[in-house]
Amino acid sequence: HVQLVESGGGSVQTGGSLRLSCEISLYIYSSYCVGWFRQAPGKEREAVAAHYTGTATTYVADSVKGRFTISRDNAKETLYLQMNNLKPEDTAMYYCAADLDSGSKRQCSIFFLPGFTYWGQGTQVTVS
Repeated sequence: HVQLVESGGGSVQTGGSLRLSCEISLYIYSSYCVGWFRQAPGKEREAVAAHYTGTATTYVADSVKGRFTISRDNAKETLYLQMNNLKPEDTAMYYCAADLDSGSKRQCSIFFLPGFTYWGQGTQVTVS
């Protein structure tokens, strides 16, 4: 049974920081992709960052590059998103998601949305 549980959202002022966490209950040993997406009201879901476990490679969307960092703690089976220098346009619901089936590093690198078939419930980030 796959579970992704996000936490760490909240309200911050412009320029502030937050760290999101995603506890991942997975019991597989093949390579897979886990990532962060966000969706603001009235907007499409947007990729933020992803991590390919096979090579421990990370990918960060241009819109947040230099401000957001994705990392994974294997021992804790937890994915993190460190968000610095937050801006009002970062306000959104943030979701953790996993692509467990394709095993594709390329799909991970391009944040191939249809491949992400497992989703958490989301955590709200509000920047004012």
